Amino acid sequence: MSTPTLTALVLAGSRAGAADPMAVAAGLSHKALIPIAGKPMIRHVIDSLRATPGIARIVVCIETPEILTGILPPGIDTIAAAAGPSASVLAAIQRFGTPLLVTTADNPLLQPAWTEAFLAGAGQADVAVSVAKEDIVTRDVPGTARTFIRLSDVAFSGCNLFLFRTPVSARVAALWQRVERERKHPLRMGWLLGPTILLRFLLKRLDTKALLARITQLTGAKARFVFMPDGRAAVDVDKPADLDLVRSLMEPAFQTDR
Repeated sequence: MSTPTLTALVLAGSRAGAADPMAVAAGLSHKALIPIAGKPMIRHVIDSLRATPGIARIVVCIETPEILTGILPPGIDTIAAAAGPSASVLAAIQRFGTPLLVTTADNPLLQPAWTEAFLAGAGQADVAVSVAKEDIVTRDVPGTARTFIRLSDVAFSGCNLFLFRTPVSARVAALWQRVERERKHPLRMGWLLGPTILLRFLLKRLDTKALLARITQLTGAKARFVFMPDGRAAVDVDKPADLDLVRSLMEPAFQTDR
């Protein structure tokens, strides 16, 4: 997919406005400001999006946009973060419409080729989610500790790229918001998708086709997983070990100095 109307949203806020532990450890207000390879982590994401064909507008979502003064290049818009990621996405869809590409500020390995592959793979789906299969992740970043969702036909990790391609995709963001409210209660999260889906998941009998079909049934939106060809796409910076890994991949001198 390549269109001059595509808006890219970068989620850079802290959940519920609380300080991120990694930001606190670095003496910064937001994790997005942690330096990697000579510039703040968020700037790597912005530069990658700017180099991706078809992106007409880039918007950064953060509680205090003024902290990004001097960090963002000219022409980048900002909006205030909402109560959580899903609420911020919904607000962005309401303001900028669709198609809306969403990624996160802690995704500094992002490459234009990955984004292009994701957009192409989304096809005519209303909403698409980028994922990487477990064997691809372990092949490309052996030893990394990632969270894998295990379905009956595949195990995968999320890659922090989402496409809300059509207006009906806002219903998926609304469902995401309901699930997000129960993020500390996995069984309640599963129950929102329905008892049959939850039971199949617990019995390890839930496959991707059934899961996507249920999302369509609940929202009216056709959903698709796009499997990324590079396992590094699943690496974001959630904890200190991730930061070390990303720096080792982006800073040649990092390995030597350790």
